[in-house]
Amino acid sequence: MATPLTAARLVAALKAEGCTVREVTGWRTNNRNHKGAWGPVHGVQIHHTVTGPGVDVVGLISRGHSALPGPLATGCITKDGIVHLTGNGRANHAGGGDGHVLNAVIAESYKSRPPAPQKHEGSPGAADGNARFYGWECENKGDGKDPWPKIQYDAMVRATAAICRAHGWKEKSAIGHLEWSDWKVDPRGFDMVDFRADVAERLAHPASWSPGAATTYTVASGDTLWSIAATKLGDGNRWREIATLNSLKRPDDITPGQKLTLPKK
Repeated sequence: MATPLTAARLVAALKAEGCTVREVTGWRTNNRNHKGAWGPVHGVQIHHTVTGPGVDVVGLISRGHSALPGPLATGCITKDGIVHLTGNGRANHAGGGDGHVLNAVIAESYKSRPPAPQKHEGSPGAADGNARFYGWECENKGDGKDPWPKIQYDAMVRATAAICRAHGWKEKSAIGHLEWSDWKVDPRGFDMVDFRADVAERLAHPASWSPGAATTYTVASGDTLWSIAATKLGDGNRWREIATLNSLKRPDDITPGQKLTLPKK
């Protein structure tokens, strides 16, 4: 069980994770809390917007539409990789879903996928997902053909990891809408198993980490530049790169506890 992040903590977590954040006017007080509980929170749900070019998708997620008032998610992640914050609190994004899935997410106990959902909005005994999940609505037609630009997908992974990191959750606290409700198909175009693996990779590194970027290694007893290059870069012959990058005049003169910058793998 977790208390929802404050608006300030959410912004800070996203920026620390390397997200480009845009705060939509009024988002900090835009919510559906008067309609029901907001929290305790247990995870993050990923959606696609079912929108194409020419749609004010951020406005749609912020304000909603005639059949469903906004906000429709915590934020809208557009194809340019910007995380637009649209709501702070309960949002109309998840709807009713399967309590067995909720329990599996809370315990982070499932294998590659949570149990197949058997409930949906209006089902007897359906769990209230709007009270328990943050939601990212991600700009996409949702036809399985509309591409997910790398910059957008990376932002989705970062934004999800940011919330998980802030709460101390693992990647299994992130699910797709289709894994919550047996009525839903989103997100289409990628597999949530792969998405969770990418979130897990981020969570294994500091929030500032970027794939392919140089990393820092702390020398352990018995290490040599060759062994470090072999284990961390996959090629012992790259020890010279480490020596050059760290301005080591004597490559063998490394000591336990020393910090070394490693080149890109």
